[in-house]
Amino acid sequence: MKRATIKDIAKILGISPSTVSRALKDHPDISEETKKRVLEVAHQLNYRPNILAQRLRQKRTYIIGVIIPQMVHYFFSSVISGIEDYAYEKGYTVIISQSNEKYEREKNNVNIILASGAEGVLISRTKETTDFKHFSAFTDYDIPIVFFDRICPDFPADKVVVNDEIAAYQATKYLIQSGCRRIIHFRGPNNLVISHKRYTGYIEALKEFNIPIDQDLIIECDSFEKGVQITQQLLEKDLEFDGIFAVNDDSAAGALITLQKNGIKVPEQVSIFGYSNNIISRVTSPKLSTVEQPGYEMGYTAARMLIDRIEGKLTGKHRSEVVSTRLVIRESTKYIEDFEF
Repeated sequence: MKRATIKDIAKILGISPSTVSRALKDHPDISEETKKRVLEVAHQLNYRPNILAQRLRQKRTYIIGVIIPQMVHYFFSSVISGIEDYAYEKGYTVIISQSNEKYEREKNNVNIILASGAEGVLISRTKETTDFKHFSAFTDYDIPIVFFDRICPDFPADKVVVNDEIAAYQATKYLIQSGCRRIIHFRGPNNLVISHKRYTGYIEALKEFNIPIDQDLIIECDSFEKGVQITQQLLEKDLEFDGIFAVNDDSAAGALITLQKNGIKVPEQVSIFGYSNNIISRVTSPKLSTVEQPGYEMGYTAARMLIDRIEGKLTGKHRSEVVSTRLVIRESTKYIEDFEF
């Protein structure tokens, strides 16, 4: 069926299209009788306003773009929920694209978001990304950017992060105060700021308790598969350890399963602390102690900052907002009754 227009309503009623338009907008110059007739005919014709045309006339699209590494990742799905909730409140549409942790795909996503007419973009970069020039395409067109979680530290844009260093320090401190002295750190890729922050927090806790830093205990490992493989290798090497602080819950879960398969009890012999508080941390047995990374709050905050930039409510130099984390203590670590956070 042909889409009904304001001109169709005007023709049926024998009035001008401008009168119909003003009636639909409840303009005070239009009589209540005319408004009633216009609405009745609009309903009969199943009239829907052409939102795109309206926005083009306003020179606005009310679209924001989102580029994330992985859609299926629990953390990023919760971030998206926060973004969409705030955007919906403010009348914006969200276009989501995922890089699947590929740099080339991320560059292509930049072009897709540009072509969509987005007024702003929220970005969490890939593990592969070390060159940020492609993001300059947005700033070239005065399109504001907010980086979240995986930020580009020197790129001129607003940022939303969590207090990774403090959270990592607290998690490692908990392991130490529960009796651990040989704590493995599964760290993330070197080129990610979050990896460095979590590593730094781990080191600070060791130093505070005068525990020697052993480079053999610091290993890049950020996936379930790597957690399984590397833990098995460490056991075969007879490397002595009694704790693991992992950069994420996936690698922590891989370590947990591998330890159990080798007859090592958790937490009696080895305590494990993850990071993120995603679904896997709640379904392992024992359940994982972890750092809660508030994805929804991060997404909501990032969307608020971006829309404030778009609408001119946030001006001046770029800002960073820090979202707080908390420790979630479960069965993979020994319980400390009086732990001081």
